[in-house]
Amino acid sequence: MNLPSFTKEDFQVFTINGLDERMAAIRTRIQPKFKLIGTELTADLSTLIGDEMFLHIAKHARRTVNPPKDTWLAIGPNKRGYKQYPHFQLGLFDDHLFIWLAFIYELPNKTEIATKLMDQMDTIKQLIPSDFVISRDHMVKGANPVSDIELQEALHRFQTVKKAELLIGRNIQHDDEILSKPEELYTLALNTFKTLIPIYKMAYSS
Repeated sequence: MNLPSFTKEDFQVFTINGLDERMAAIRTRIQPKFKLIGTELTADLSTLIGDEMFLHIAKHARRTVNPPKDTWLAIGPNKRGYKQYPHFQLGLFDDHLFIWLAFIYELPNKTEIATKLMDQMDTIKQLIPSDFVISRDHMVKGANPVSDIELQEALHRFQTVKKAELLIGRNIQHDDEILSKPEELYTLALNTFKTLIPIYKMAYSS
């Protein structure tokens, strides 16, 4: 596999001023790396899930003024788009790389998915390792360590608040040595997704 590493310069892309200038750097520096690692992850996830999965790389097409604060690849079950489905993400903010199973606010059946996950709370608690984190908003850098209380509160908010989101996975700080070791990073990303596949299947069946 021709896998990429992620460098200090990749994270510094988010310090570039101007929408056009930052997008040009994202396209030339980061998106080719997303294509390489995303192609491999998509193939492996398709095999593990048993259904064809599709790679999407964020285009940030709706932006007209403000440059993006993060960028990502997404892997989901639909060729045309990913936002209306549970999906897997790998991406960058300026200070960390994130690896998520993502349920974002565009999900048309968000309430049904949330109810299904709430019903499976005990199983989900057993599936998620203690070093995973939870985010309630894909546009915000902050994430909280997994705990019974945090998981329950995040799921309840996801169920009851229209714009609420739920993201579960790992954050890797920008200076972590694993980012310079492509094979190890890939293994970590794939293993994170493997752990989350049962939760993806619970939600997707809704």
